Amino acid sequence: MAANEDSGSFSKTSSESGNDLPIFSAENLQCNLKVIYYSRTFLSIIGGVIAGILGLTGLMGFVVYFLIMALTSLGLAAKAKFSINSYFDYWNRIVFEGFLGGLMSFVLFWTFAYDIVHIF
Repeated sequence: MAANEDSGSFSKTSSESGNDLPIFSAENLQCNLKVIYYSRTFLSIIGGVIAGILGLTGLMGFVVYFLIMALTSLGLAAKAKFSINSYFDYWNRIVFEGFLGGLMSFVLFWTFAYDIVHIF
């Protein structure tokens, strides 16, 4: 993840208006969001293949997806040393960013791996 220390992202505050609002670097924020999106997509593909190989069907496959997404969020927060506000403008970006795109990749590779291993 891109650090936001010296690039003017979190170190500057708006002192003219009296509010101490953090100013984020758009480039670093965009880079951090790409890291989240690519991590979720990659782990969704790996999780879908594993769920397909294990032969999970129905809700158990979706439970695996939600567990993978929870572990991904925890891992990304740990990588940010649990100071999420220094890397993102909102804390929920690390939880919900790329969630639905990852779900589509998961279902695609889940059914693909299941079909290859258990049907053919």
